Amino acid sequence: MLLLGIILLVVGFLTGISILWTIGIILVVIGAILWIAGSLGHSVGGRRHYW
Repeated sequence: MLLLGIILLVVGFLTGISILWTIGIILVVIGAILWIAGSLGHSVGGRRHYW
């Protein structure tokens, strides 16, 4: 999710499509939160690790 968000940010920035930029920011934030929660040992979505 984090990688997809970064890709959408880059594509949205290069093409000037603001909806891709917005979706990219949202996905990067959610991906970062899930990554941090998974690395701290919390189960995310019923899984022991999230990556």
